[in-house]
Amino acid sequence: MDEKIIEFRDMGLSQQMLKALEKKGYGYPTTIQQKAIPEFLQWRDVIAKAPTGTGKTFAFGIPMIEHADPACDQVQGLILAPTRELAIQIGDELRSLLTYYQGIRVAVLYGGAGIVGQAKQLEKKPQIVVATPGRLMDHYNRKNIRLDKIQTVVLDEADRMLDMGFFKDVTRIIEKVKNRRNLGLFSATISQEVMTVSWMYQRDEVEITVEPKQEDRPDIVQYCMTVTPLEKAESALRLIRSQGFERVMIFCNTKHMCQRLCDDFQRAGENCQCIHGDIRQSQREKTMQQYRDGKIAILIATDVASRGIDVDDVECVINYDIPEENEYYVHRIGRTGRAKRKGVAWSIVSNFPEKAKLDEIAKFSQYEIKPMVWDAEGNLSEETVKAPVAPKRRFR
Repeated sequence: MDEKIIEFRDMGLSQQMLKALEKKGYGYPTTIQQKAIPEFLQWRDVIAKAPTGTGKTFAFGIPMIEHADPACDQVQGLILAPTRELAIQIGDELRSLLTYYQGIRVAVLYGGAGIVGQAKQLEKKPQIVVATPGRLMDHYNRKNIRLDKIQTVVLDEADRMLDMGFFKDVTRIIEKVKNRRNLGLFSATISQEVMTVSWMYQRDEVEITVEPKQEDRPDIVQYCMTVTPLEKAESALRLIRSQGFERVMIFCNTKHMCQRLCDDFQRAGENCQCIHGDIRQSQREKTMQQYRDGKIAILIATDVASRGIDVDDVECVINYDIPEENEYYVHRIGRTGRAKRKGVAWSIVSNFPEKAKLDEIAKFSQYEIKPMVWDAEGNLSEETVKAPVAPKRRFR
């Protein structure tokens, strides 16, 4: 018997929320939303593992908004995120759901921006706060925010946040939320640190695992190309131009390489910008918004931008450097193939360690990564991988 297809209107949501979702073109919840929203609405603790790009933000954002009381001027919902970019993205998505609500405000707090301007946001008495852990503690220590009325706490990208050294800050924050009714842990992977936080602070939690099934796993065709180190920049540029890609994200492992490649592409006449840790926050936000608006064709970034950045129409992701962690590869290529679109991912390999790392990633992720070469006519074709030659036995 076929399962009944669930729509948002079947989930007991308010008319304001349904109208906002309809305006955004969403009628059917993703698997993680279908499983998590009812539990959150009942104030259950949730630990959820789901692939990137499956709609985790709405899974906790929708019930948090539904629970918010506009008549109360205290913070009622808190979302912790590991990076500034992800915090900003979550804030934007929540505000997009508030179109038909009156009196519910969202504040976003993160490092690298003026603390005075963020304090003014808090003076407007937001019901929901999205924050990076370090900046939230700054505001708390300055007595700009109270945590005692918060009902729901969510850790988004929990594995990344705890792996980045925020464990003490996160546990300190949770312990200061004395009247918490539920805690949500959302992550692409469940690390030992995530399990520890769950064991310490969740009660009778609901465990949700969304496997990367066909309906959730992005439709991404993956290729690789082997070139010499001096040919990498030229090969990436040739690839973009020959395939006619107009919306591209390129990932580098270091800030230096990110800036250098961006400068090379700009000199070659490409409409290109980059974001990395040495660029001031206001410029990074401006660049990211220009890319979302389609004013920039190529965005070059370090891994700071590989998680949580929701741009639906990226045609191609290029790994200019092979990532150092297996999971970074998954999060990088997850920027394409979103919103049921087909995506393409390319990895440019220039030495044996990178080739070995990419092979390990393919095995770890169970991906097929097709090796490609330029043929004599200048077209891309699949590389013929020769079988290794058996060594000759030597007789004495």
